[in-house]
Amino acid sequence: MLQIDGTVESIIYENHENGYTVCDIASGGQLITLTGYMPNLTEGENVVVHGEWVTHVEYGDQFKVEYYERRLPNSEDEIEKYLASGLLPGVGKTTARRIVEKFGTESLSVIEHEPDRLLEISGLTRKKVDAIYKKFVELIGVREVVIFFQRFGVSPAAAVKAFKLFGTSTVNIITENPYLLSDRIDGITFKTADAIAQELGIDKNSYARISSGIRFLMKQIGYLNGHTFLPRSAVAAQASQYLEVEKEKAEEAVSEMLLKEELVLVNMGEYDALYLRLYYDAEKRVAERLLDMSQLVFDIDIDEIDELIEKVEAENGIQLAEAQLEAVRSVFQNAAMVITGGPGTGKTTIIKTIISLMQRSRRRVALTAPTGRAAKRMSELCGMEAKTIHRLLEITPGVDEVGSQFSRNAHNPLECDVLIVDEMSMVDILLMDSLLEAVPRGARIVMVGDSDQLPSVGAGNVLKDIIDSDALTCIRLTEIFRQAQESMIVVNAHRINHGEMPMFNDRDNDFFLVTREDPLQIPSTIADLCARRLPNAYGLRRISQIQVLTPTRKSLIGVQNLNAVLQDALNPPDGEKPEKVTARCVFRLGDKVMQIRNNYQLEWQRVDGKEKGLGVFNGDVGFITEIDNRNQKLTVAFDDRLVLYDFMLLDELELAYAVTVHKSQGSEFEAIVMPVFETHRLLMTRNLLYTAITRAKSLVVLVGQEQYIKKFVENDNIQYRFSGLKNKLQIF
Repeated sequence: MLQIDGTVESIIYENHENGYTVCDIASGGQLITLTGYMPNLTEGENVVVHGEWVTHVEYGDQFKVEYYERRLPNSEDEIEKYLASGLLPGVGKTTARRIVEKFGTESLSVIEHEPDRLLEISGLTRKKVDAIYKKFVELIGVREVVIFFQRFGVSPAAAVKAFKLFGTSTVNIITENPYLLSDRIDGITFKTADAIAQELGIDKNSYARISSGIRFLMKQIGYLNGHTFLPRSAVAAQASQYLEVEKEKAEEAVSEMLLKEELVLVNMGEYDALYLRLYYDAEKRVAERLLDMSQLVFDIDIDEIDELIEKVEAENGIQLAEAQLEAVRSVFQNAAMVITGGPGTGKTTIIKTIISLMQRSRRRVALTAPTGRAAKRMSELCGMEAKTIHRLLEITPGVDEVGSQFSRNAHNPLECDVLIVDEMSMVDILLMDSLLEAVPRGARIVMVGDSDQLPSVGAGNVLKDIIDSDALTCIRLTEIFRQAQESMIVVNAHRINHGEMPMFNDRDNDFFLVTREDPLQIPSTIADLCARRLPNAYGLRRISQIQVLTPTRKSLIGVQNLNAVLQDALNPPDGEKPEKVTARCVFRLGDKVMQIRNNYQLEWQRVDGKEKGLGVFNGDVGFITEIDNRNQKLTVAFDDRLVLYDFMLLDELELAYAVTVHKSQGSEFEAIVMPVFETHRLLMTRNLLYTAITRAKSLVVLVGQEQYIKKFVENDNIQYRFSGLKNKLQIF
């Protein structure tokens, strides 16, 4: 790794959020362009940078900085230039000259250690001096934090997050307890915090280490498997193995965390359930709010409601079935209720009828869904705007997911009388907690979803727990309507759900199996279907209207391999398209990509420029519209929103020509293509296949062998989730 010393001559570009900087420095009589994460760098500042030379296609030779050290200027000329650069509030060229004339080479020391002496400078008031001192200390502090973390391999962006959370005491706080990094900051793992702790000499058996490891494990297990709690015995055993400490030490830490109320223990009969406080409180509040709402009694005239229903039916040319009528009436009678059913059972018709009736009754209706695609689809079907839950609640970013809050809450509730939530199977317990908090007293919530689909990606089993508890009114729709019966997608979805094999390969229909005996042929067959056969036969757009779904991330038919094959077939390199090579894949202009974790701080802007907002969320799919290698930026269009990504955030994106079935929830595609071959039994389940084919609007193509479709259909084993919402709804 090379080292260069120099003085910053000019700042070409700086991202104030994460510290990514492009600048020129003077070194050895030459002007050198630096690129890298160097927060709050200032003209006139002396730096020592470590990195390597790279050649940019457009901008030529640049020095890519891996880490750096700052050296404050020490000559009067350098100090004056440094102060005159505009980094300190109220200090321009004139004031900078006066400070240096007064204090000479001691100017920076005076600002840091004796700021009151600045009052001797003409034009500087107490208020200005305080602002100068505060900013100068902050500048020094954030750079000290970045430099401190560099030696542990922690990114500058994560270091800036730490500084924003802990302030100028960051280094002292983290030196005392490095595990606060993984506990409090998204993007810093327990493994990283543990490595820092070991280098600082913190005892492997310390409570700080073991308790942090337990929190990390429980969060990871909750996130990856959807559990809101774990049996106490399992936690101690897993922590002992993961942390390489005696089981007794893990038990002691669990006991102390219970005393400190960081964990909550609940007897579930078969076992003692151990919760992180976060999930326990969320379940408890959700159960209490739903039960409170279930007690509300509305004084309505059912005959008057039936007259309104008849008018809406006549105007829309529809006739509601008995179960649909029951659902519509129930909305007027109940403050909280569930409508559940599979495809083609009339859920959308019910929602549209409810909207018409409520608007006629001068009640305000709000529509929401968990994902952008689900909300967009809801808007198109219902003829009025539907927002994502995050947007509806008006996200306010925190340092991490747990720290994020919503502007809409109990003190600032939603402005609606009826809230209709679609795709409820995707709503996890934390999001449900926030949503219910914002529902105004006396308002109704209608939860619509298909409980036979896969559960939420996040922790909890909210929809199924509510239905199984029998604590709320639940309307189950089972009748498939005539128009839906004409689609083999709908018919086969219900056949699969009942444990029956689907029917396929009727030339005039919409459900096909392309048989391939050799699994090695499946990726190339799928690529040919997407690139040539389906667009030619059905007029489908190759990338935007055809979605490949797969049960697994790895293996020959997994997301990673299929995306590489599909990218080559659908968006190959041509020498003109800009690219960004990462450790995981190549991102190319025009690529279809997916956000793979919630980022509450990413800013988006409407394509028309009329609205800005915060937050891009796990499962959002878009297209790369620009790659700016000079400024290390990449732009993604998510439907009508544009999001600018720093290259350092590209680990939050992945190619999305193929996505897992889990990630496709809440979306609808014109056509889906799915490999059906041997994979892990836990992934070859009936509800996974059911979820996959119900994502298709007009065409399903399965590629593989019929015997494996049979394995999916016959495997009705659903991976168990430890979730306590049902229990709380029944006993509260």
